[in-house]
Amino acid sequence: MTITSAGRTHTPSQTYLSTRGGDYGLSFETVVLKGLAGDGGLFLPEEIPVATDWQSWKDLSYAELALQIFSLFISTDEIPAEDLKAIIDRSYSTFRAQDVTPLVYLHDNLYLLELFHGPSYSFKDCALQFLGNLFEYFLLRRNKGKEGRDRYRLTVVGATSGDETYQPIQTGSAAIYGLRGKEDVSVFILHPKGRISPCQEDQMTTVLDRNIHNLAVEGTFDDCQDIVKALFNDPDTNQTLKLGAVNSINWSRILAQIVYYFRSYFLLAKASSLDIGDNVRIVTPTGNFGNILAGYFAKKMGLPVDKLVVATNENDILDRFWKTGRYEKKPVHDEEAQGGLEADGVKAHVEGCKETLSPAMDILISSNFERLMWFLAKDFASTAVLKDDLNRKQAGQEVSAWFQSLKTTGGFGPVSKPILETGRLTFESDRVSDQQTLETMKSSYEQTGYVLDPHSAVGVAAAKRSIARTGPHIPHISMATAHPAKFAEAVKLALKHEDSFDFEKMVLPCELDELTQMEKRVTVVENSWDAVREIVKRQVVEDVR
Repeated sequence: MTITSAGRTHTPSQTYLSTRGGDYGLSFETVVLKGLAGDGGLFLPEEIPVATDWQSWKDLSYAELALQIFSLFISTDEIPAEDLKAIIDRSYSTFRAQDVTPLVYLHDNLYLLELFHGPSYSFKDCALQFLGNLFEYFLLRRNKGKEGRDRYRLTVVGATSGDETYQPIQTGSAAIYGLRGKEDVSVFILHPKGRISPCQEDQMTTVLDRNIHNLAVEGTFDDCQDIVKALFNDPDTNQTLKLGAVNSINWSRILAQIVYYFRSYFLLAKASSLDIGDNVRIVTPTGNFGNILAGYFAKKMGLPVDKLVVATNENDILDRFWKTGRYEKKPVHDEEAQGGLEADGVKAHVEGCKETLSPAMDILISSNFERLMWFLAKDFASTAVLKDDLNRKQAGQEVSAWFQSLKTTGGFGPVSKPILETGRLTFESDRVSDQQTLETMKSSYEQTGYVLDPHSAVGVAAAKRSIARTGPHIPHISMATAHPAKFAEAVKLALKHEDSFDFEKMVLPCELDELTQMEKRVTVVENSWDAVREIVKRQVVEDVR
C-alpha cells in the first residue's frame, strides 16, 4: 500500500504517475480532473494489477464486470463501492443494446464487437458516458456547501478535428452526449462552419442543454485545432477556466475501455467452442492508440490474448514502428495528402496528415503510444534488477528523451532491440489503404450482408490478414468502432453497385434521421482564438448564474 499526495491509502494500481517522471503518488480524482500531467506527460497507474480471479467474471453483466475492473484502479477511499456502482449503472443505462457491446459473427472464426450502441453511435461512448458521470461526482463532492463563484467549475473545450491531442473527429458528439446536463461543467465544442458531415453537425447542435455550447468557426479543421491548442497553452486561460480534457489522453477513458476487451472474450466463449483460458486475437482499428492500449492492459491483467493487432489506415506511424522500431512522422502535402470524402468529415492537416475514408484515424502522432512506451521502458529497466522506484525513474527519463526527440526532430529510434522484441510479443500491425477499405466493405456486404463503416473495415481487413497468417484455429475479434450511418458517403461509395442495398432503409437509424427536423443551437464565431476565448469566458459566467 502507498500513501498518495492527498494522504490516502492506495494500492500501486490505484496510485498514479506521469510517463515523464515529474509527478508521482497521485490520486485517481487528480488525474481525471487534470487530464494532462504538468511535465507534459500522460498519467498511468504505477502498476498494472494482475486479476487472478478474472475467470470468475465470465457470467457478469457489463456493469458488474466494469465494477470489478474499475475497483482495481480506484480506491474505495476515493469512491466508495456503492457510489462507484451507481456511477457505472448510470453510465451504461444509456446504451441501446442490452449487452452494451454485442458480439456478432462475421465469417471464418472472425467476430465483430459492436461498440457503437451508445448515444452518439461511436465507441467513444463506452468511455465518455462514464467520464461525464465521474466529472459530476467529483465536482459535486468538491462543491458541497459552496455557492456561486466559490464552486469549482470545469470547462471542457474540444474541436472536431483529428489532431493527436485535441479530440478526434467523433469525440465532439460523444463528449457532448457524455457531459450534457452535468452540473458545474461547461462544454465548448468547435467545428469548422460548413465542413463537417450533416449527421455529425446534427448530433452536436441538437443538444440544447444549457451547459453545451457549439461554436462554428469560420475556418478549417486546422484553425479549430489551433484555437483549442492556444487556449490550453495560455496559462491565464487555463487557470481561470480550469480547462479539462475529455479526449483519449484522459486516463479514465483508457480504464473504461478495458471492460469491453474482457466482455468480448466472455461473449465469444458463450457463442463458440472457445474454452475459458484459450487464446484469441483481437484486432483494433486505431489512430491515437487509446482503444488498443486498453487491450494491452487487459492482456497484462490476465486476459489470454495471443496478439493485439494494430490496424492503421494510410496514416501508418504505428505500423511503421512495429515493422522498423522507428517512431517517425512522415508528413504528406498538396495532392499527395488529398483523399477521403468531405461529406464524411475528412480533413487534411497543415502538418501533413493524409486524408482518408476513415478520418477519425487520420493522425500523424498517436498520443497514447507514449503510455505503452513507458511500460516497455520500465520492463527493460527491470532486467537490471533495480528497485521499482528506480525502474520507474529510468522509464520516465527514457520516455522524456524519446518524445523530446519527436518534438524537435520529428521522430525517435530505432529503439533498442529488447524493447522492440518485448512489444512484438504482444503486438502485430497492418496498414490498410482506402482502396482496400472499400474492397473490404464491399466483400463484407456481399458475403454476409453486414454493412461496415470505413474504420471498422480497416479492422476487418487487418483481421483477415491475421487469420491468413495464423490459420482459422485462433478466433479473431475485430472492433467495430462506429455505426455506418456516421460515414454515409463512404458506405454509399463502397456499395454503389449493390442493387439490393438501400442506405435509408438498411442503415440509417430513425434517431439520426429525426435529428434533421429538431431545433438546433450553434454560435458562429470568427477564426480567432481571442474571439473564442472571450465567448468561452462570457458563457462560463452565464452558466454559473
